[in-house]
Amino acid sequence: MTIQGHVRNGIVVPDREISLPDGAVVEIRLLDEQKQDTPLEKQTPTLYDALGDLVGSIKDAPEDFASNHDHYAHGGPKRQ
Repeated sequence: MTIQGHVRNGIVVPDREISLPDGAVVEIRLLDEQKQDTPLEKQTPTLYDALGDLVGSIKDAPEDFASNHDHYAHGGPKRQ
């Protein structure tokens, strides 16, 4: 479970009401200041960001590999 909150007068206050049992062990991790000000969609890399280095890495693929990758990778029917 992840709970976000803010510090007020030196005390961590959750952003929403929660109920934890006495003695519950918690971990407090300070978020990077830049991440706090950056929307989540800007923090999460796109698929291209994550795999962009692989673009163009297959040198000996057939000309229709992009449109028929299911056929070549999984044996599915070929598209025309």
